[in-house]
Amino acid sequence: MTQVTKVPQSYGSLENLVDGKWSRSASGQAQSTFDPGRGVPIADVPFATSEEVEAAIDSSQAAFEKWSRLSIFERVKYLYRAKSVIEAHFEELASTLTQNHGKTILESRGEVQRMIENVEAAIATAYTLSKGEALGQIAEGIDEQTVKEPLGVFAVITPFNFPLMVPFWFVPFAIVLGDTVVLKPSETDPLPTTLASRRIQEEAGLPPGVLNLVQGSREAVEALISNRSVRGVTFVGSTPVAKHVYELAGKHGKRAIANGGAKNSIVVLPDAKIDAYVPAMISSFFGNAGQRCLAGSNLIPVGRETHERLIGKFADASNKFRVGYGLDESSEMGPVISKASKERIKGAVARGVAEGAKLVADGTGKTVSGYPEGYYLGPTILDGVSRDMKLAREEIFGPVASVMQADDLESALEVINSKSDFGNMACLFTSSGSAARKFAREANAGNIGINLGVAQPAAYFPFAGRRDSFFGVLHAQIDTVDFFTDKKVVTSRW
Repeated sequence: MTQVTKVPQSYGSLENLVDGKWSRSASGQAQSTFDPGRGVPIADVPFATSEEVEAAIDSSQAAFEKWSRLSIFERVKYLYRAKSVIEAHFEELASTLTQNHGKTILESRGEVQRMIENVEAAIATAYTLSKGEALGQIAEGIDEQTVKEPLGVFAVITPFNFPLMVPFWFVPFAIVLGDTVVLKPSETDPLPTTLASRRIQEEAGLPPGVLNLVQGSREAVEALISNRSVRGVTFVGSTPVAKHVYELAGKHGKRAIANGGAKNSIVVLPDAKIDAYVPAMISSFFGNAGQRCLAGSNLIPVGRETHERLIGKFADASNKFRVGYGLDESSEMGPVISKASKERIKGAVARGVAEGAKLVADGTGKTVSGYPEGYYLGPTILDGVSRDMKLAREEIFGPVASVMQADDLESALEVINSKSDFGNMACLFTSSGSAARKFAREANAGNIGINLGVAQPAAYFPFAGRRDSFFGVLHAQIDTVDFFTDKKVVTSRW
């Protein structure tokens, strides 16, 4: 076993960042956050009081008045510093992420790289897409122009599965455009988000209040959304919570981006180069222990022969996928986030078997030597899944693949479009350009992959989603330029 950078065994009680200062919460409520690879608590997460949430918002509102008046070039300088800070602490951030989430160190390094890419995209955005438009002489002696102006304080509420990447879908764009942010990390694994905020605040020298952070749970979220000074909210998490956030934001007249869950299908046509693409499929279904909204969930080979060619290779590759502690460089999959998640996923597999699915690979009894208390599962494959089973329709959010055969591409598209309420991602493996074009046009999902297992948009594209996978109009990443600003129209005669 090869270990990377050592991490502390315990972090004590986490703090809030308010007005440039870190301080302990006065709340008497707290919960533990765990190292899921070892199954032990490593920090206490306080639930901020309503007064502490309000103080963070007030700090951001006060900072907005000066921050929004800085030149765009001055704000960009802070992002360059933030990028340098992230790069300087690359391994520290990745190791802390692995310890608190469980994903492999390679996956964590990839996530930190995504952080950096979003900062770079925000810098580019500041010089390009934040510009307005002008048209001279719309009438005799009259000119007209639009300018994009920042709005004020925004709440950014993040999920457990990507506690570093997802905040950076939003935070760098908001602050470079002149807004200020109150960040609420997931109470399940807030250590990486808190560490990144601490390093950036202290070393990039952000003015107090531009970025505040409060620990907490549902009460903190609702306090943020209901506060009059907060102009909008971004959220990534489960569909029921995303829907609640979106409805609450609407009730209080806020802008909202709310990303929900997923049930993503991977379709394999008879002409696909199966040997070449099985590794991409394995990574899609079992990377990050299946805990991502772009994970494969339903594997749909088209035709009996395709099914027979694929299922054995897919199962063999999954059985070789190495499950282990995330800080072991050789691990290809770490644990799931919690003991409760592990039991929930095992229950979903058991229900699938009871519905008539056949276990081709069973990872529900997986153990890892040296980590008896870790929340480990192995890759699990169920064959013979029908499109009407819960297994085919409900989000599992774990390393489970449901295999269902389709007669043709039309039938596979029907599963994607009609048998699921989600619309996050759909992928097709094929050698046919016409089939790929048909799939891209007709699959009702926001992110489409062709000969890719994970259709992850780059930072300078929006992270799309449809149906119960997304509530709102504008999406994460580059779309936030129009989310974090408002257009003002100026008509003038001189």
